[in-house]
Amino acid sequence: MDYLWSPWRFHYVSQVGKTGGCVFCEKVATEPSCDRANLLLYRARFNFILLNAYPYTTGHSLVIPYAHLASLEEVQPATLAEMMELAQRLQAALTDCYHPDGFNLGMNLGKCAGAGVADHLHLHFLPRWTGDSSFMTVIGETRIQPEDLFTTYDKLAPYFAPGS
Repeated sequence: MDYLWSPWRFHYVSQVGKTGGCVFCEKVATEPSCDRANLLLYRARFNFILLNAYPYTTGHSLVIPYAHLASLEEVQPATLAEMMELAQRLQAALTDCYHPDGFNLGMNLGKCAGAGVADHLHLHFLPRWTGDSSFMTVIGETRIQPEDLFTTYDKLAPYFAPGS
């Protein structure tokens, strides 16, 4: 069996759930004068940008709605639109600063999907460089597909059909 070690995450996993509050809500509730200490990069109208305290890559950032919601379907359209505008700005800033070869954006919704903060959704924004090895598909050369792609397509297609 292969083991992947990430000892820098021990502090995080040993503290999860012990404060009783949401780490994102706690950080954004502080005065703007504390933003640097909290790694809070930017406060917009509906969202804020926070550096991930336990990054997978340099520049790993989070775009987080102020609204404490766990489900994407609960988020207001204006919040979602701003989230994508902030992702554009973040990409421009990271490109200018670090010159990455690409980016990964993603959300883990729910504990079983890998969400470390499952009750407050957030968009991960990760710069990527050719040859980095931050993800299981790169490291383990393994992908898990619970159903074939055509079944998945057939299930999703009706949701995107005209007039749906």
